[in-house]
Amino acid sequence: MRTELSERLGIEHALFGFTPFPAVAAAITRAGGLGVLGAVRYRTPGELERDLDWLAAHTDGGPYGLDVVMPARKVEGVTEADVEAMIPAGHRRFVRDTLAAHGVPGLAEGDEGGWRITGWMEEVARAQLDAAFAYPLTLLANALGPPPADVVDRAHRHGTLVAALAGSARHAVRHAEAGVDIVVAQGYEAGGHTGEIATMVLTPEVVRAVDPLPVLAAGGIGSGEQIAAGLALGAQGVWLGSLWLTTKEAGTGSTALTAKLLAAGSGDTVRSRALTGKPARQLRTAWTDAWDDPAGPGTLPMPLQGLLVAEALSRIQRHEVVPLLGTPVGQIVGRMDSVRGVQAVVDDLTRGFERAVERLSRVAGRAAPPDTRG
Repeated sequence: MRTELSERLGIEHALFGFTPFPAVAAAITRAGGLGVLGAVRYRTPGELERDLDWLAAHTDGGPYGLDVVMPARKVEGVTEADVEAMIPAGHRRFVRDTLAAHGVPGLAEGDEGGWRITGWMEEVARAQLDAAFAYPLTLLANALGPPPADVVDRAHRHGTLVAALAGSARHAVRHAEAGVDIVVAQGYEAGGHTGEIATMVLTPEVVRAVDPLPVLAAGGIGSGEQIAAGLALGAQGVWLGSLWLTTKEAGTGSTALTAKLLAAGSGDTVRSRALTGKPARQLRTAWTDAWDDPAGPGTLPMPLQGLLVAEALSRIQRHEVVPLLGTPVGQIVGRMDSVRGVQAVVDDLTRGFERAVERLSRVAGRAAPPDTRG
């Protein structure tokens, strides 16, 4: 699975793996791809540095990247406390009532929870980058389009390529004009924040719109055959996220969340604003149903929604309250039916890719015109 882009980056497979777990990112790199660590869950630069230290020590010298979430336009002087103060009392009451209806216990004294979306705040993301640029990052990706111009320039001075996710060709063109090096065409099927255009339609549109910039296909990809399809559509690689959630290295073991992921079908996700305030594909749960119910207060815009629900989601996860328990995941979840190591997943992808290429070669051979030379 080699392309011009994979050759440029020195990776064996044109496979980019996004994950919130350092062990998964390192394993993806060791397996010949490029592991990209999600930074949004880190509270402090020190926490991120700790995991980047670990990642650097476990990638066998291979390349790795970081994924941040920050808007292209900066809002001066707005702190997390300022944003917290904007959250209406009625929305806080709705969270309390929903948790109480499902008997969700509180956190232990001194436990701030294992998950808080402070990374949506630009001041936090910038502090993360101050720490991250001390490491030899090969790739900096941003889930909200291109990073601010000064961050793009800083990355380039650091020798780091910049990638940005796009849900439409129009967005992709703006990313290219902002100076990004790689555009990730993320289709409707993908986990997390998505647009409304399916991967099969979106990928060639983006390839055509930003040529000659390299494009990665993303969304609903979980087999080697689908990787071959992405490359056939003009992409120079694939961006995979959901597929790693049920790997051994993810560390979720036999938890209730893993069990829900393994049991879920492709129709068991929903594109909801319940998590962050922007449409994000995730497991459908009683939590997403409550927020999507017209009788409820409705979700708040980003980053208010993420700050509002952060502690609640930590409580749900800590106590594994199954009806409410979920995670961002794409429609490919229907294919995720066993816990395997990252290397086994990559081996399966490469075998499927080879089968697809061989099949297409046979088709092309049958379709070739007869040789009429004397």
